[in-house]
Amino acid sequence: MEIVKTKLDGVLLIKPDVFEDHRGQYLELYNEETFRKNGISTKFVEDDISVSDKNVLRGIHGNAETWKLVSCLYGKFYLVVVNCDNESKDFGKWQSFVLSDRNRHQVLVPAKFGNGHLVLSDSAIFHYKQSTAYNPATQFTYTWNDPKLNIWWPIKDPILSQRDVLGRYV
Repeated sequence: MEIVKTKLDGVLLIKPDVFEDHRGQYLELYNEETFRKNGISTKFVEDDISVSDKNVLRGIHGNAETWKLVSCLYGKFYLVVVNCDNESKDFGKWQSFVLSDRNRHQVLVPAKFGNGHLVLSDSAIFHYKQSTAYNPATQFTYTWNDPKLNIWWPIKDPILSQRDVLGRYV
């Protein structure tokens, strides 16, 4: 496993070891002991999956307490992680990553950061572990094209939910 610091403080790019042979691939997405040995002590309590078609954009979502470990089980998506801590000097800074079932990369997203993703393949399965149980009352949502964030997306007219069109701040 390779762990790479990103330009966003606390956000890590994780490159799991992938073993391939004539039958296909094997990898371990999460192992508490391995993560702890590599300095990641976050305890995860929930696993979630979203399945989306090409050009669906979900997010920017997050809350003040939850850490997420994001991976792509199938397909390919463009992931954006944003510092959404209003009290941080780095508020609004963002970084993008391409996660896929080919590169098997993961991104560790800290609390007070939001994330959103755009499906680049015909469909994709977005998987994330969470450090707290989902609570809609504590969630924030920034619109994908919020001018304060000025995020570059590789699309002009994505498919969005009502929540992602309107945004909602907590």
